[in-house]
Amino acid sequence: MAKFDYSNQLTGKDIARGRVNEAPISPKHAIEIAGFIRGMKLDDAAAYLKDVVALQKPIPFKRFNRNVPHRKGLAGWDAGRYPQKASRVYLRLLNNVRKNAEYNGLEGDQLCIVHVSANRGIRRRSFMPRAMGRATPKDRQTVNIELIVREQEA
Repeated sequence: MAKFDYSNQLTGKDIARGRVNEAPISPKHAIEIAGFIRGMKLDDAAAYLKDVVALQKPIPFKRFNRNVPHRKGLAGWDAGRYPQKASRVYLRLLNNVRKNAEYNGLEGDQLCIVHVSANRGIRRRSFMPRAMGRATPKDRQTVNIELIVREQEA
C-alpha cells in the first residue's frame, strides 16, 4: 500500500489533522463542500452539514454548476444542491478531527478549519446490468479528503 502524505505541511502543537482515503462519493460534491467549509469553525461546519443531510440548507455550487437549479437560502449565490452522501463522509471526518484534537490537548470549541482539500482517488471498474443479460462497464469514482484544523485564541 502506498504511503500518503498531507499536501499542506503545517506543523505545530496547535493543529490536528484527519484524512479519508478512497471514499465512494462524487468528486464534484466533495470539492464543492471543501471550498464551502474552508475557513469555518469546526462546530459551525458540522452543524451546517447536518442541515444539508436533513435537506434544510444547500451547499452553493460555484465551480461545478452547469444545469444546477437555484436554491433558496444561499447568500450571494444562486446555484446549489444537497449532497447528502458526501456530507455524511465529511461529518465523520470532522468528528475524527475533533477526537484527534482532543487527544492532542486542544479545545474542541475553538477549532478553525485552515486547510481542506478533496482530490479524485482511484477508479474502480464495475458493471451496470442491462436488459437481456447484457452489462455495461463503468467506473466507480473515489475521493481522497484531508482536513487540518488549528486552535484559535479566544
